[in-house]
Amino acid sequence: MVVSTGSSEREGWSSRSAFILAAVGSAVGLGNMWRFPAEAGENGGGAFVLFYIFCVLLIGLPVLLSEVLIGRHGQASAPESVRRVARDSKAPEGWSVLGSMGVFAAFLILSFYCVVGGWVVYYIGVFLSDLFQTGLSGGAFAGRPAEEIETLLPGLFGNGSLMVGLNLGFLAVTMFFVARGISSGIECVAVYLMPMFFVLFLGITIYGAFTGNFGDAVTYLFTFDFSKLTGEVMLAAVGQAFFSLSLGVAGMMTYGAYASRETNLGETSGIIAGADTAVALIAGLAIFPIVFAAGLSASAGPGLMFQSLPIAFQAMPFGSLIGLLFFTMVFFAALTSSVSLLEAPTAYVFEKFKLSRPVATVIVGVGAAVLGILSALSFNELADFRPLALIPIFSEANFFDALDGVTAKLFMPIGAILTCIFVGWVADAKLIDDENGLDGVLHQVWRALVRFVCPIVLTLILAAGLFPEWFAKAMSELQQGFAVVFG
Repeated sequence: MVVSTGSSEREGWSSRSAFILAAVGSAVGLGNMWRFPAEAGENGGGAFVLFYIFCVLLIGLPVLLSEVLIGRHGQASAPESVRRVARDSKAPEGWSVLGSMGVFAAFLILSFYCVVGGWVVYYIGVFLSDLFQTGLSGGAFAGRPAEEIETLLPGLFGNGSLMVGLNLGFLAVTMFFVARGISSGIECVAVYLMPMFFVLFLGITIYGAFTGNFGDAVTYLFTFDFSKLTGEVMLAAVGQAFFSLSLGVAGMMTYGAYASRETNLGETSGIIAGADTAVALIAGLAIFPIVFAAGLSASAGPGLMFQSLPIAFQAMPFGSLIGLLFFTMVFFAALTSSVSLLEAPTAYVFEKFKLSRPVATVIVGVGAAVLGILSALSFNELADFRPLALIPIFSEANFFDALDGVTAKLFMPIGAILTCIFVGWVADAKLIDDENGLDGVLHQVWRALVRFVCPIVLTLILAAGLFPEWFAKAMSELQQGFAVVFG
């Protein structure tokens, strides 16, 4: 399918459902499957979860719609789409820097995201090998102590050549689909992998409900304890809602550019945000019953998926098979997100420099590979390398953590703040109204959120990332003030 840009035609989604699946695939990734359960476990369960849902509605969804409508109006790469909206609003076209920041952030994230994707591939291999050794019906890693299973991830980290190889392999698969274009590549990934993801997801959740401690998981995730709603928990929930939807990295602008004029963006954005949130919540219901049944801690943090779960599968019926299916499911989610991350800079390069899509994909992919190799080696050979040692908040960060920190603490929140300012205050109101697909009260609420609430909250996220000690002290004093006022 092609969509009109006014002066030319470009490839677009074949249908509204294809757009939704692709956008959901962009949003649903390691942030849902890995980060959300880890964040919920570290931040008190129900208090975090309920505030997270609240933040998706008040912060995530308004910014998501803002990014998609910029792309749909511009019908081009993110920088060019922003420039066209600015031009048609008689505003300075220098606002295109907003799109450029998002493209650069997507490129940086892609480089270390594929490293984590490589970890997922490694565990697929581990469970596949274990399945052949232990058989179908038994638990995983028969006869191996939990301490040995727990060392699998550190053992991978210590093998630099394996880390690099897995990273490059995952990146190569991502490049293959992006190079094929929208209909033959990106849409194909979304239309086939996302339904397979949801089937596996539902099956593993049902498995956990019947074989794990489902009641405790439900209680943990959905029992609201106000005493646990600290400033740190609220900030973590806001950040998770923001990062889970892949905001501030030009992906939604880029995907929005392939949407037809007949697509209702308000309704579609609601479906995308709802599906993304549902996946995050169900991920908790899939993981925590298994973890609780094995007597493991929910607060294992980032190690929850890659260390606690493999140990938990040891005691579960069909543990090797379920482990293999689980990490295959995570691979599907990670791939759909990495495709989105690669598409944003690729679309810019082939549009800006008039290159073919395959050539543009290779150029961007090679750049991401170089940074990815450095990120992979930062767990072993380059473990002592501190690229941003002169910046206090990044002084102890290795190459991987530095890329993660710069994008999460700077590029993403700044990009989202500028998006809100641009859509809420700079862009022509009639142009925005014609694109957003909202009417009446919903439109007024969305505009108020984009103009006032979202910039303020996103500025708090930025401040917390740049000045963590000051922010923690301020939140502690605020919490004490609430305690005095409300008894």
